[in-house]
Amino acid sequence: AMVCGFGESVSYVNLVKKVTGRDLDKSSRFTDWSRRPLSEKQLTYALGDVTHLRDIYTYLRTELATTARASWLDEEMAELTDPATYESHPDNAWQRLKMRVKNRKALAVLMELAAWRERMAQTQDVPRGRILRDEALYDIANQLPTSTDQLSELRTLSEGFSRSQRAKDIVDAVRKGLDRDPKTVPPLPRNQPLSAEATAIIELLKVLLKAAAARHRVAPRLIAGSEDLERIASEAEPDVPALKGWRRQLFGEDALRLKRGELALTLSKGEVLAIATGSR
Repeated sequence: AMVCGFGESVSYVNLVKKVTGRDLDKSSRFTDWSRRPLSEKQLTYALGDVTHLRDIYTYLRTELATTARASWLDEEMAELTDPATYESHPDNAWQRLKMRVKNRKALAVLMELAAWRERMAQTQDVPRGRILRDEALYDIANQLPTSTDQLSELRTLSEGFSRSQRAKDIVDAVRKGLDRDPKTVPPLPRNQPLSAEATAIIELLKVLLKAAAARHRVAPRLIAGSEDLERIASEAEPDVPALKGWRRQLFGEDALRLKRGELALTLSKGEVLAIATGSR
């Protein structure tokens, strides 16, 4: 629905209304569904959640075909259906974390802690946060407790945690991180503030993005996120989704041209337009 002009988020009620012209009665949403028998009104409400899906599917499929956007869906589905998308190797788990550590020694410990948590989560088939929250990982990595007594002093851990088996595993992970070969620990990313030039480029890219999204009736967030814009503005060769596939056609190529000074933004009858500057 997002690529067919329905915005970032459209409710099922509004989607049914726009596609079929029918109004769904949602008054039964908060009734008691444990009571039996269900009322006719409840049954009608429940059926309404599925009976219109066929019409919506047909409409959206036709829209994709007539607007030549079926290939967009193919690109998105290729990633979603690729098993590699969902593979999670414990040794790489630290890469998903924000680097809230003070030095490379702490990062080495964080890498070991993240790997341990990932293995535990996979073994028990529970969310990572159920094993240990991210805040606790950062706290442990920065404080470097090498005994369960030291672990008990951390505010991010619950009272009594230091007496658990997990506490012993965590201490082992900390020690393993401290013994890690420094050559296997990457340098910490430098969180330098964006330059004034990059900040200005980002503001222009935001305008360009909104204009492209409006022109093609696509939700802006579906084309590019704030991280994409920051990296396009600050990196020479950014590897971001906004510069690949259909997103590059809609926005990415123009974004690079705008950054190079080959495009300028102007207004025409209230609409933002990008025009070539002639610069190369």
